[in-house]
Amino acid sequence: MASLGARVIVVERPGFGLSDFQKGRELLDWPEDVTAFADALGIECFAVAGNSAGAPYAAACAFKIPERVTRAAIIAGLGPTDIAGVIEEMPRIRRAGVAVARRAPWLLRATLWLMGNPNRNPERFFRRMASGNSAVDQEIMSRPEIKKMLMENFREATCAGVRGFAREAIILSSPWGFRLEDISIPVDVWHGEDDANVSLSAARHVADTIPDCRATFLPGEGHWLFLEHWEEILSSLLS
Repeated sequence: MASLGARVIVVERPGFGLSDFQKGRELLDWPEDVTAFADALGIECFAVAGNSAGAPYAAACAFKIPERVTRAAIIAGLGPTDIAGVIEEMPRIRRAGVAVARRAPWLLRATLWLMGNPNRNPERFFRRMASGNSAVDQEIMSRPEIKKMLMENFREATCAGVRGFAREAIILSSPWGFRLEDISIPVDVWHGEDDANVSLSAARHVADTIPDCRATFLPGEGHWLFLEHWEEILSSLLS
């Protein structure tokens, strides 16, 4: 990263890791947090990137604070769930999560504590998380160093509980609150064509709808494509 001249800062969303839970937060609240964080560091302009469930947050920043964001990257990104056919392309456990978030959101916290808490039964959690992935992703996740990294990340994210995850499930199962066609800055979409974790149709819809979008769809790559292509992704954000 230093060789590219990139300074990479990872910000925890409310309720994740050491970030305080924010009751009732919405997707479009996030750009205000990012702006406040950048102001505190004295950073005027910056690029943003969102991987997987972080992609809607990168899109929200691209939409809401174009005067601060130079470019955005959506990597293996979860798309809007109100697009026809998107939910049907999700793994079974994620389809179930959307159904609960929409129809019985009061059950989410207990459900996630039982089934989505890596601190209760780490091995069972990891097996369940890996089960919905494609063969190429399961091979990557089977590598000891990758498994260790992912488990450390999930433990950090849930160190204060699963309330953040529960609110996130509601946010990501709801309309985003803005139109993709109203994003005015350049956006890069990176997506593996063998990604069984999130919808390929949604990624194509996002790429086709954002006016100034440069899309890269990679055959034979899955959900964890950033592990192999992070240097290309960073270079594109700096271009």
